[in-house]
Amino acid sequence: MPGPAVDSQLDLTGGRGGNLTIVTKTSSFSAPRGVPDYLPPGSAEFVAVRDGLVATARLAGYGHVELPVFEETALFARGVGESTDVVSKEMWTFADRNGESFTLRPEGTAGVMRAVIQHGLDRGQLPVKLCYAGPFFRYERPQKGRYRQLQQVGVEAIGIDDPALDAEVIALADAGFRGLGLDGFRLEITSLGDETCRPQYRELLQDFLFELPLDEETRRRAQINPLRVLDDKRPEIKEMTAGAPLMIDHLSESAKAHFEQVLGHLEALGIPYVVNPRMVRGLDYYTKTTFEFVHDGLGAQSGIGGGGRYDGLMAELGGQPLSGIGFGIGVDRTVLALDAEGKSAVDGPRIQVFGVPLGDVAKQRLVVIAAELRKAGIRTDLAYGGRGMKGAMKAADKSGARLALVLGDREVAGGEIGLKDLSTGEQRQIPLDEAVAQVVETLAGGQN
Repeated sequence: MPGPAVDSQLDLTGGRGGNLTIVTKTSSFSAPRGVPDYLPPGSAEFVAVRDGLVATARLAGYGHVELPVFEETALFARGVGESTDVVSKEMWTFADRNGESFTLRPEGTAGVMRAVIQHGLDRGQLPVKLCYAGPFFRYERPQKGRYRQLQQVGVEAIGIDDPALDAEVIALADAGFRGLGLDGFRLEITSLGDETCRPQYRELLQDFLFELPLDEETRRRAQINPLRVLDDKRPEIKEMTAGAPLMIDHLSESAKAHFEQVLGHLEALGIPYVVNPRMVRGLDYYTKTTFEFVHDGLGAQSGIGGGGRYDGLMAELGGQPLSGIGFGIGVDRTVLALDAEGKSAVDGPRIQVFGVPLGDVAKQRLVVIAAELRKAGIRTDLAYGGRGMKGAMKAADKSGARLALVLGDREVAGGEIGLKDLSTGEQRQIPLDEAVAQVVETLAGGQN
């Protein structure tokens, strides 16, 4: 129960920032709007999805990279694109005490590319294969599965322009979803062209858009990056742009050949896809192969992950003119997709064995047995706090464990321990010094 409300002031002396006064009105706090807590038992699903998606990438040789949670604002403005909603509307930006501008990372690719350039990874063996997982931040309207602090798993393959690598990256996402048991999704894919055809298409699209009665903001967006207008979700804009020329119809021979090879690799891998010529991802750096995984069980906000090739990004950020391709998968969105299919990625209960000590001597012995079971890879918990038999067994049932080890001080003296199957209620006495071996054998012989 929260304590009484308080009204206090804390004077925190800073450096050049001077004094910061925090007025505390009450001792009861809530998480910021749009920032979820992940708590048991539901957090088990979140962890299983996140770790399952990362594990698939590691099987293909992608090494882990841990990124800063905030970077210089200019990195995202230049890397993501000033015309995007991410940069113009959704970034969490702040000035430090020296007046320099920093931003909580809204996506992962720009930060990965900065790290690759800074630490010279692009000077070694190519492609540089990296994967990551963690929170990203966007100031948008919170809704189910779409938060201001969103959780993503990302993969980046940098330094090689090869359609087979594009297919590998897409296949990793596909395998990640299927490895979790998800199958009600589809892959939508297109090509956004390359430097040999994008300038001509840009001019063609702008000629079309500037003939439309666009509002001032949309016209400005069309001037900076006309593709962004095709991504506008407003019904009136979608209707006006229904007849707009599409990039996929104006690909150069090289871009067309690249796209056809990617599709050929996907077909050889048995990965179904749908070509979506109107697809425009929300970030400006995409070129050539661009894709998204969607799940209709999520309604209008159907995207669960996507990505594409970003051949000019490294040079834009001051590095070599090397290509790259990657994806970002929403962990929260994937959890919702599994729920929509009535599935779970959690492998078994949180606890397999629950120890019930009845007496101090018994507790001392069970603590050791629990440690030995954990060393054997068995998820084990104990009833703490001197609970009686009834309370301890109730805790055992709530834990979801299959087995309970029941031990009293007299049983310790007699060299026996009770092994109870919580699903059937059957209990038998076994030798105390064989407890670990018999639990392992029992769990191995049935569902655990």
